[in-house]
Amino acid sequence: MREALRLARQAAAGGEVPVGAVVAMGGAIVGRGRNASIARQDPTAHAEILALREAAERVGNYRLGGATLYSTLEPCVMCAGALVTARVERLVFGARDLRFGGVRSKFQVADSDLLNHRVVVVEGVLGSDCVDLLREFFETRR
Repeated sequence: MREALRLARQAAAGGEVPVGAVVAMGGAIVGRGRNASIARQDPTAHAEILALREAAERVGNYRLGGATLYSTLEPCVMCAGALVTARVERLVFGARDLRFGGVRSKFQVADSDLLNHRVVVVEGVLGSDCVDLLREFFETRR
């Protein structure tokens, strides 16, 4: 999660919403991402999506069974769906997203009984650090 926070700080420095994500498999980081929707002019360039893309390329498979994705913010519905599609085993996130959360706050996509794969969800890891980073970012913009 500390690496995800480092990436989130990089996103903030670039004017992006400060979200960072990493994918770990077998004790090693295989994918990294930070929000880049503005820089890439791509609405799908969320930290989690970019981390999943890098991990899948590095592993050589779009299915990431046994992987854990660490994210500083609760994934949105799009990202939660990607976690299910990639068969990620576990999601660890820091702060809830009360406006757009697709895992706990608004929807429960990642571990829904309606889907063929359920992601194990752990929340609140380094949560205060993640919340502080987001709060500081948005305070400077208001």
